[in-house]
Amino acid sequence: MSGTGSIAEVGAPSARSRALAVLRVRSRALAAVLLPAALAVVLVTARMTGRLAGDPWPAVTLAVGAVAALVLLAGGIFGTVVLRASPAVTPTVPLPEAAAPDLYRLVRDLADRMGVPAPSAIALTPDCDSWLEDRSHRAHRRGRARVPAGISGPAGSAAPESQAGAAPVLVIGSPFLWWMRVAELRALLAPVVAGTGPSAHPDIADARGFVRGLDAAADVGGRPGLGWLVARPARLLLRLCGADAAEMERGVAAAASERAQGVDQGMRTVAQEQVGLAYAGWDRLLTRVALPAWRMGRWPAHLDAGVVSALTELSRRDRLADGFTSRLGERPACDLLEQPGLIDEAASLLAARLFHGGPAEAGPDWAPVDWAAYPQEVVDRKWRTEAARLHTALDALSAPPALPTAPQGSAPVTVRPASAPAGQAAHRPTLERVLDYLTDPSGAGAAGEALAGRLSGDLAREERTAGARTAGHGGRSRGADTLPVFPLQPPRSSRDLLADHVTALVCCAAVDSAGAGPGLDWLDGPVLLVGGERRADLAPRVLSLVEDGDPEPLRDWLAELGVRPEKPVRLV
Repeated sequence: MSGTGSIAEVGAPSARSRALAVLRVRSRALAAVLLPAALAVVLVTARMTGRLAGDPWPAVTLAVGAVAALVLLAGGIFGTVVLRASPAVTPTVPLPEAAAPDLYRLVRDLADRMGVPAPSAIALTPDCDSWLEDRSHRAHRRGRARVPAGISGPAGSAAPESQAGAAPVLVIGSPFLWWMRVAELRALLAPVVAGTGPSAHPDIADARGFVRGLDAAADVGGRPGLGWLVARPARLLLRLCGADAAEMERGVAAAASERAQGVDQGMRTVAQEQVGLAYAGWDRLLTRVALPAWRMGRWPAHLDAGVVSALTELSRRDRLADGFTSRLGERPACDLLEQPGLIDEAASLLAARLFHGGPAEAGPDWAPVDWAAYPQEVVDRKWRTEAARLHTALDALSAPPALPTAPQGSAPVTVRPASAPAGQAAHRPTLERVLDYLTDPSGAGAAGEALAGRLSGDLAREERTAGARTAGHGGRSRGADTLPVFPLQPPRSSRDLLADHVTALVCCAAVDSAGAGPGLDWLDGPVLLVGGERRADLAPRVLSLVEDGDPEPLRDWLAELGVRPEKPVRLV
């Protein structure tokens, strides 16, 4: 069927009625702008024909004409901003047809079976979601995303999705391609692709364009000088049509779901189960595995491949996920890509930009890391960096304060650092030094609070310096990416930072004096390996030291492993 057929044909009469309601708001706004001009025309015509002779009509006509000119000017500026403002576009990895011909064939086959227009293009997002996105606005033609290096793509000519009247772009969550099987992905995408039918209807497309323009105008109007003229009217119109726009989208989604009922219905239940599992594994992979690497200036280059390992491990541990790994013998959806490794790398870099912030391209301080090198390049480096920061903070707290000026003729004042016990060097980077400092009976819990506060301040300064350096070396294109769009975690508390740094120092001591080693757990991130086995019993002993000032559980643990706390650790 034609993509521009009647809305009854695509099964969403309620969506069309809501679209018309949105368009009525636009018409009323236009009428309000034109009303003073119409009144001015009537007055001028009446004056010219002699129907309104004498006072006060000349002054009234002049006043109404001035008001009409001002309203038309303001309305023209507002309309121009609405039409020209660039609607928000989700950052994605463009996927040209040459890079995924089999995936494009699968999507077109779905569209043909449901009788809807095929999406104009496909893009990937590093998230567990899929949707349609209109990118036909002229602003998108000026600044469309570049195809990552090494991936086959169009050169020179405009991409099909950016041409006027083009069908929406199908955005697919990249974790789905690696975790899902081909049949599951097909079932998952069916209702999404079916949404191109209602999207092609002129009334719905017009209403969506109006709402997107208002959204963009409200953002542009927030700039100095445009707030009262653009932002306030845009927000008012959004409030007036917001409920109808939301109902229109629900009607479109219902119509798309109804149209997709006959396509892979049995497999869709299985696919939806995989969506929930993929979301859980992806969240753990980002927060526990990727985030520590990002903080060290490294970005895992194959996050999508890693999510398969994370979900396999989750399936092994969680009996609710039991049996899901039996699907792994079937053809994965990433086989539909010509160069899955390059596409995974591009999606992984985008994930680092969105969820952590940083440069848009790799560089000396922002380098990719493979999973095989993760334990040494991320885990060991993270531990030693945090251990060094911990001892630097101790040095700062242990330095003697400025001596007060002694009264003339009195004995000089002597101040001894509290954290340097007799017979022990004050600046040796040992675990024993930290244990003594945190359990000093004269300081009670104040020592831990002071150290935690110092660490928080030092880390904040390091992050500000790193952000300024990234912006300075990367120019405007990189500087704009230094803040994450979707931060994964709130800032850590001072106590959490102290516990993390003490844990890092303990792990360094275990590696240097007890033959332990850094490791990677797909669900929990950096771990300590002793004899090839993970030791998961360290955290409560560190918390006992940090929160209660009790070192005995940690000392027993160190003695069991043969760790020598008095031996200096390697910090670099």
